[in-house]
Amino acid sequence: MVARQLETRDIHSPQILQAMRKVPRPLFIPEPVRGQAFEDGPVCIGAGQTISQPYIVAFMTQALEVCPGERVLEIGTGSGYQTAVLAELGAEVFSVEIVETLHQEAAARLKRLRCKHVHLRLGNGWEGWPEKAPFDKILVSAAPDKIPPTLADQLRDGGKMIIPVGSDQQHLILGVKQGGHFKKIETIPVRFVPMVGETAAQKKEAQDQSSS
Repeated sequence: MVARQLETRDIHSPQILQAMRKVPRPLFIPEPVRGQAFEDGPVCIGAGQTISQPYIVAFMTQALEVCPGERVLEIGTGSGYQTAVLAELGAEVFSVEIVETLHQEAAARLKRLRCKHVHLRLGNGWEGWPEKAPFDKILVSAAPDKIPPTLADQLRDGGKMIIPVGSDQQHLILGVKQGGHFKKIETIPVRFVPMVGETAAQKKEAQDQSSS
């Protein structure tokens, strides 16, 4: 997988290549479809969710330039595969999942694999994890129509966020926070599941608009 799908493309970080060799991807995929673990594409993991293809996991991680000891917020724990890759790179990972079954399964899986410095939360990804902010990096594994301001606010100055944005057409957006401003760079086209849930502020805004 690493040799054919990553090294032959633009994944050049030795640390990321090694992390993806080490993290056992098949263990993060439901047994009935485990034979698809090393395919160059996403795999269904239940509850209408998927585990991203290996290249996308590597691309997003490399774009963030994750360093040991950094605090990384992950939105969309899913199976826990991306979580494990980030932890293998030495990051302290704070991961939020809105689907309870996936959250529970990922927690058990990561515990069995003895992943260190991983904190999991069942909750709404739109809200992030404000009491643990600010974060050095933020990685989002589901696509909103626009970047949630709540997540940008939880990024430290100088930090980076990688997030798929869009509905019919999606692109990975790399955001860099500098001097309170959020600079956005559009990278590759992608296809992620939609980001579900919304913030209390968004709900109130929608209610205000409907009553006006």
